[in-house]
Order: sequence, then structure tokens, then C-alpha cells
Amino acid sequence: MPIIHANVWEGFGEEKAKSVIVGVTKVFVDLGVPEHAVEVVVHEIPKTHWGIGGEPASEKFTGMDGRVRR
Repeated sequence: MPIIHANVWEGFGEEKAKSVIVGVTKVFVDLGVPEHAVEVVVHEIPKTHWGIGGEPASEKFTGMDGRVRR
């Protein structure tokens, strides 16, 4: 059955990851997929390994608040 991979920036944290797991599972259950069949994997990726517009996110963004550096 479904295996969902959620890629997030490093530092996302256990509580937020748990919230994603619960929320995504609920979406599939609401679609009729049995809860036990849903797998969610949260991958925390360093900003240095995440490119946006040809630039590492570590250089493009100033912090976890998502503000773009100008």
C-alpha cells in the first residue's frame, strides 16, 4: 500500500514529524486506505544538500523562518 516520503529541512524535529505522520495517515484513511497499510517516512535533509534555484538553501535562506535573503 502507500509509502509516503516527506522531505523536510534538518531540524524539523520529532514532534512535527509525528504530526506529519498522523496527518498524512489520516488523509489516506479518509480515502479508504486501511490505517495499518499506510507508511510515512520523514527525511530530514541538511539545507546544504537542498538546492533551490541553483543555490543551496543554506545560502538562499537566512533561517528556519523561511525568509529569503536579499
